[in-house]
Amino acid sequence: MTHKLTTEEMHRLTVEEFRESEKLPLTVVLDNVRSLNNIGSVFRTSDAFRVEHIALCGITATPPHREIHKTALGAEDSVEWSYHEDTVECMQWLKEKGYRIYAVELAHDSLKLGKDAVATDKPVALVLGNEIDGVQEEVMELCDGFLEIPQSGTKHSLNVSCAAAIAIWEISKQLRQ
Repeated sequence: MTHKLTTEEMHRLTVEEFRESEKLPLTVVLDNVRSLNNIGSVFRTSDAFRVEHIALCGITATPPHREIHKTALGAEDSVEWSYHEDTVECMQWLKEKGYRIYAVELAHDSLKLGKDAVATDKPVALVLGNEIDGVQEEVMELCDGFLEIPQSGTKHSLNVSCAAAIAIWEISKQLRQ
């Protein structure tokens, strides 16, 4: 009979082991994300894929916060993060550190996730935008490219935490090749 794995059978890292482990050369940038649940969910997904860093920008809330913790389930303690008052300044900081920056946004000449390869010769930063307005135009101007999640329904967007999970999964596969 099949049964679910126990926590012990999963052999998960402790927070200390996670902090010391090798990370995916990937930073997730949240550009004015309003929902505390979305922020927590991005922390949890980032923990699952050993993302090296999350940059919380503008109105994006920061830990510690009860509502972030509700969906992060402690990942806010394992994943390194920083706060940046201005997303443009964060982008400049990432460029200085040698990152290739992609916004997850519908734009002309977007690369299609799952179909097109992204350049992985440098660390990658993924920018995800506000739930209503998306990534700010001035932030998009600083990006090296844009990533689109192909969709075939009637809606043109996904919840930001869902989009983050899909993009992190796809980029993690490409970075590990």
